[in-house]
Amino acid sequence: MTIIAGLGNPGFKYRHTRHNAGFEAIDALAKKYRVRIDKKGRKSLFAETVIAGEKVILVKPQTYMNSSGESVADWVHFYKCDPSAQLIVLSDDVTLDYGNIRIRKKGSAGGHNGLKSIIRDLGTEEFIRIRIGVGKLEPGDDMIGHVLRKPMRDDRRKIIAAYDRCVGAAELILRGDIDGAMNKYNAKQ
Repeated sequence: MTIIAGLGNPGFKYRHTRHNAGFEAIDALAKKYRVRIDKKGRKSLFAETVIAGEKVILVKPQTYMNSSGESVADWVHFYKCDPSAQLIVLSDDVTLDYGNIRIRKKGSAGGHNGLKSIIRDLGTEEFIRIRIGVGKLEPGDDMIGHVLRKPMRDDRRKIIAAYDRCVGAAELILRGDIDGAMNKYNAKQ
């Protein structure tokens, strides 16, 4: 059993904002595997599927970004998962150019409040994360304003293209090849 959680904020107001890149990457996985993320439980919307022979729960926490850990930790504890091997978190990243992704086996939150919440509620930084570039924050830019705005059309296209790379990366990770996923997908696009 592996839990793949995409981070974002619920509600139409936040649809297609930079901060919802994790939600949209989860939607790309759901689309490829022909499941609907419409079940409710553990403060989330979720779906069950099989990817690369592995049973997977696709999760979109409905707790708002800063409390994502409440939902994610609930899933991990319910299934008695080892977060270092059975949890993949998809989130936006303002340090990456539009459309680039970065996969890591573990690490700090890097200033991302959703990841901070998960680290706090799990009590560990050891879980796989796939971070999606939503455009670098320029000096003097307002962080909250940046992540809660929708990107310009050309930039959005680059972010959407990254979702396919997230799907490919998740598939490799689920096949047990995280190093291969990092080598293939961490390259700049």
